[in-house]
Amino acid sequence: MEQVLNKHKLYYKHISKASAEIESYISDRRYGKVKSLKTRWHKFNNLAMGGIEPNVIYTIAGISGSGKSSFANSLETDLFELNPDIDFVVLSFNFEMISSRQVGRKLSSRLNKTTRELYSGDPSARLSSTDLQLIKEEVKKINNYDIYYVDMPGNVEEIDNTINDFRRTKAKDKWLVIMLDHALLTRGQMGDSERKVLSDLQKMFMQQKKVGITTIIQLSQMNRDIEDNTRITNPALHFPMRKDIFGGDSLFQASDYVIVIHRPEILGIQQHNYGKKGLPTKNKVYLHFLKNRDGEVKVLQFENNLKYNRIEEAPRGDPAAPVLKLNT
Repeated sequence: MEQVLNKHKLYYKHISKASAEIESYISDRRYGKVKSLKTRWHKFNNLAMGGIEPNVIYTIAGISGSGKSSFANSLETDLFELNPDIDFVVLSFNFEMISSRQVGRKLSSRLNKTTRELYSGDPSARLSSTDLQLIKEEVKKINNYDIYYVDMPGNVEEIDNTINDFRRTKAKDKWLVIMLDHALLTRGQMGDSERKVLSDLQKMFMQQKKVGITTIIQLSQMNRDIEDNTRITNPALHFPMRKDIFGGDSLFQASDYVIVIHRPEILGIQQHNYGKKGLPTKNKVYLHFLKNRDGEVKVLQFENNLKYNRIEEAPRGDPAAPVLKLNT
């Protein structure tokens, strides 16, 4: 799938080459030579072609406090624990948080301690020596994961150059998973609008996803409209829509999956509208698949365990945890 780029012309190939590629891909999927990277969420895997796919762009959006960063942080680590037979590497652009705090979130999830507890935010309840020993043991495990962080925000060209350099030096012959938290923190040139920067970023990502085996997972923000009182008081407008995502047109065009992580509870919504049904909101997190290039658009319901930086699947068969088809 890798293409040779030329400054003066675009690459072209005969349909027979594309046919051979997809025939080989179908066969390799059939016999397990090519697999998706499984996540901890079975409902997500079932809806998204088995998990995280190669040569695909995922956009995960949400309002502040919805849990999108915790979702991505958990995903980043889970991929290594659940897919030990697949050779891949993660390049994570952390423009919102410093990487040490990202590791802190991983420890929170693994040790069932809030970050406040981990950082001894309450002077009267400091960690014990046993806690510190457990943290050291978990850090040793985490250090074995092939994850590299970029803390300093950059512009589109700098991100592109960093990916190209990383692919040559660290990810040669490996599946490269690129994570960006979040897209709107990408720096622009003097005079560039946020929408132009976002559009340029998507064009670059569309090129990068076609090089070798590459997956891109980017986080983004929602417009404030979804928090407006007229939306909150009108049950028909509870669900997030395409227009609620900042720069939705360019993101939708570039992305193979667009997923909104939504916690209606933090907006004061006591019952999440779904057709004639009402869905519970207390301690619930919903994943709204607004775009699924090769599948259905649905809403998945999860349990909120964000104090430990996790969202959880309810037990299978739980009638309060349905997979819901989205009205379109």
